[in-house]
Amino acid sequence: MMNSHRKSGLNRLVGMAAVAAVVAAVTKELRRPEDERTWHGEVAGFVPYDFRKPTLERVRERMWAPGDPNLVKPQVFGVGWTVNVGRVASLLQEKLSPPPPGSSDTAPTV
Repeated sequence: MMNSHRKSGLNRLVGMAAVAAVVAAVTKELRRPEDERTWHGEVAGFVPYDFRKPTLERVRERMWAPGDPNLVKPQVFGVGWTVNVGRVASLLQEKLSPPPPGSSDTAPTV
């Protein structure tokens, strides 16, 4: 029972932090003159936000970028990060693919 209270408290804390980040991002944008609002940037110096209308290009760039070394990228819409599924798939493919014939991994040892 104690463990469920800890999870509940942690969930509440994470939820409150998320709401605070959204409020901070919106406040940051609304304090700018209207013609200078970009609706994307960072809060607290490192938490990304993007409230622009999502585009297919941005979805691909942030969620399916197998050549990008980052496993997490800024959210397509909202505050925080999202998983770069393309990079995860690329890493899995590298690990699960058999080595090419004649590579040092398949050479017999003496």
